[in-house]
Amino acid sequence: MLVHPRDCACEDPRECGGFATPRQSLTDPPGLDETRGVGRFRFYRDEQRWEWSETVERMHGYGPGTVTPTTDLLQSHQHPEDREQFDAVLAKVVAGEAFSCRQRIVDTKGHTRWVVVIGEPLRDETGDVVGTSGFYVDLTEALQSDITAAVSAVAATRSEIEQAKGLLMAAYGVSANRAFDILTWRSQQTNIKVREVAHRFVTAMTGSFTADVRRRVDR
Repeated sequence: MLVHPRDCACEDPRECGGFATPRQSLTDPPGLDETRGVGRFRFYRDEQRWEWSETVERMHGYGPGTVTPTTDLLQSHQHPEDREQFDAVLAKVVAGEAFSCRQRIVDTKGHTRWVVVIGEPLRDETGDVVGTSGFYVDLTEALQSDITAAVSAVAATRSEIEQAKGLLMAAYGVSANRAFDILTWRSQQTNIKVREVAHRFVTAMTGSFTADVRRRVDR
């Protein structure tokens, strides 16, 4: 929170124009903690001074209170492919404009994290824009979960397609490629995706073999 000159923590309030903050760290608001991956930041334009909450420090790989954020430090943590976007966002931060963006940061251990950064003008008591304040939202775990789920779904789809191919190969004595051609043909004829055709075929065939066929398989 911006403070009146008489409450300023500086030795001489003229040093900061009365727009300093009390000598305390920027804290995350109630309900926005590191377990949810949401942290706060502030930037003071005249002083070119940044403040990070503990959660934002951890996102970048630092322990609480172990680093003084600067523009150069932020740049050093940007993913190489996102530098151009970072420069555009930085211009908005310096101008005190509202913005939102999704970008990648690289922490001190070299791990890439996906974050959404949302900022809005920071105003003093007279309404003048003196900087920018906002939030970092860490999306890394959510994205990784989505990727894992997608990979699992692909693996399950491939598994059923391979099962269907195997059944066709056994039934008709055709090659794997020819079996897949049959599934593809059926997909086109019915306007149903190949994976769904395979799923229905495997489901229909499950438990349908005669006792004689099972005895031959057991041999």
